[in-house]
Amino acid sequence: MKARLLTFFLLFSIVSLVFAAGSREAKKNAASNEVVIYAHDSFASEWGAGPALCEAFEKKTGIKVNMISVGDAVQVLSRAMLEKDAPEADVLIGLDNNLYSKAKAADILEAYKPLDGEKYIDDELLMEGGWLLVPYDWSSFAMIFDSESGLEAPTCLDDLTKDIYNKKIILMDPRTSTPGLGFAAWTLAVYGLDGVADYWRNLKANILTMAPGWSTGYGLFTEGEAPLVISYTTSPAYHVAYDEGDKFVALEFTDGHTYQTEGAGLMKNAPNKENAKKFLDFLISTDAQEIVPETQWMYPANNSVELPDSFKVVSAVPSKVLTVDQDELDKAVEIILAVLAEN
Repeated sequence: MKARLLTFFLLFSIVSLVFAAGSREAKKNAASNEVVIYAHDSFASEWGAGPALCEAFEKKTGIKVNMISVGDAVQVLSRAMLEKDAPEADVLIGLDNNLYSKAKAADILEAYKPLDGEKYIDDELLMEGGWLLVPYDWSSFAMIFDSESGLEAPTCLDDLTKDIYNKKIILMDPRTSTPGLGFAAWTLAVYGLDGVADYWRNLKANILTMAPGWSTGYGLFTEGEAPLVISYTTSPAYHVAYDEGDKFVALEFTDGHTYQTEGAGLMKNAPNKENAKKFLDFLISTDAQEIVPETQWMYPANNSVELPDSFKVVSAVPSKVLTVDQDELDKAVEIILAVLAEN
């Protein structure tokens, strides 16, 4: 009897091990036919580029896309950093030039140059001249103004501190929003680290709200809550495309403008690395990049894509481009938050 029980136990153990191995292999095979993407909310939303890009990629490759919206791009980076040792995502979407140094320091990404990278992407869009982030769109930051508000349009950052704009400006939190961080960089570029605090003290009374992300902040603007919002030079194209007229205009400031290049990154130790590379190849392709202008409302990174008619309303790229030191930007954000917290 003992011998029979022992034989049964051994057979049961062998079958269990074979079944477990089969289950692991099945999971591996299932995972091999997908790619997991962490994206910011405006990209992943129904009006963003994400759904159309994912559908086109799935149709072309047969690879399923699992796109997860995790807030704004700052939150995309934060979540990826928390999962660094056991990443669930294969691709991060929406990290930009102002987050690049943090992403690089976190050591969560693996450089990857898409197959047609050199053909379609101009060198100026590459961050530090490399492929740690694959550029997929870009634009200059700008204040968008409701030209029917009855107010005089500001012409520079200093103008935004005038009393006539009391509670008339919508900004975004630089801790959670890339446009919020972009505006902080803009003020740093113009006033320097020593002048940021004084500028924001003068500006503070004119800020209606610091929205958590672009979608919330721009939504408040279009609902008429305030006549000024931080966004992009290319934003007015949206309103033209949807027959909303041309009352919302992007202002060119005499100070010059900072810009944003958005990129996609390949996670180190990505569970589905080969599929992630295929997605990055697709992301900069002409077919994919033609989707970008009228979903992201930014310029496509692919230099061969012709802009749609809605972009005819967009002013030329600002003639004066401003840049900042990333280490100084971190310090500037701390200063700005301290000023905003003052009574």
